[in-house]
Amino acid sequence: MIRLPDVARALDELLQTRGVPDYANALNGVQVAHRGPVRGIAASVDLSLRTIDGAIATGANLLLVHHGLFWGGLQPIVGAFHDRVRALIENDIALYASHLPLDVHPVHGNNALLARELGLTPSGTFGRFRDLPIAVMGECDIGTLELAQRTGAFANRHATQLRTTPILEGRRTRRWGLCTGAGISAELFREALELGLDTIIGGEGPHWSAVDAPDHHLVIMYAGHYATETVGIQSIATWTSERFQLPWTFIDAPTGF
Repeated sequence: MIRLPDVARALDELLQTRGVPDYANALNGVQVAHRGPVRGIAASVDLSLRTIDGAIATGANLLLVHHGLFWGGLQPIVGAFHDRVRALIENDIALYASHLPLDVHPVHGNNALLARELGLTPSGTFGRFRDLPIAVMGECDIGTLELAQRTGAFANRHATQLRTTPILEGRRTRRWGLCTGAGISAELFREALELGLDTIIGGEGPHWSAVDAPDHHLVIMYAGHYATETVGIQSIATWTSERFQLPWTFIDAPTGF
């Protein structure tokens, strides 16, 4: 019999959940318990009625997500929020969430995995949340248009269209940085310039970043918040499945962002 506390403990140790700082609303770890035992795993980027319904359809009673139940902050348990809580409890589905611990993990993390997916090899980190480096960076010698094609193909697999700042014909990427989700902040942008990066790959970014990038001879590729964060949650679902001999399914619920 596989118990939720045993699975949660293994994930917490793998992801170093207790030692990684995060936003308060992330509430990493078990967010909703169940009677159990664990019979199957569903994994998805976001907690929503769509993903809960997907878990129910597969017969899974443990749902692993990147953005959990409390991502929207403190709120009364009414309306759609009540519907989510009720669906989890009535169907005896446990919920485990991992935000920044999953982003930064060197093996299972969104940033490291997306870099490898695009044929890039990280050699360093940058872009901090408190004292935690989140983004990855490295060196290569590849045509920027070719890199954009690879990134666009990845985004398309998750119903997202790649957007980029202007790319000149013949331009090459030699120093790149990558931060999934909404990681392209003002601080990350400035640090990228200080480090001499010529290309940034991210999920989404503020409008000003697309305005400023060309003036700094920087190319930014926006591959979608959702798409860029599909890789980590699938990786830890695979790891958990192998560790505990449980079936797992990815619930793909693209947002277009």
